[in-house]
Amino acid sequence: AVPRTRILATGGASHNKKILQVLSDVFNAPVFTIDTANSACLGSAYRAIHGLVAERNVSLADVVKLAPEPRLAVTPTPGAEELYRPLLKRYAELEQKVIYNPASSC
Repeated sequence: AVPRTRILATGGASHNKKILQVLSDVFNAPVFTIDTANSACLGSAYRAIHGLVAERNVSLADVVKLAPEPRLAVTPTPGAEELYRPLLKRYAELEQKVIYNPASSC
């Protein structure tokens, strides 16, 4: 099962509500966007900073405290989880098969 979370969408596709709705439905999570230029680069920079300070047990949440506040774009469609939950489980199983036995998946 996918843990309760939220998705932060950035870049050009984050302006397309239909794409955001699919993400929300598949992962059964609300999707947020931020109104910041080059937000994907900003996210990469935060991850890089986190990598630099991770050995001091600084969490990613602490690193991004000063990030722009995301705004809610879409929420999951009621009932979509029933459709996508088994598909996500199957996807995870196939992904593990490829990771742990790549020769047999070709």
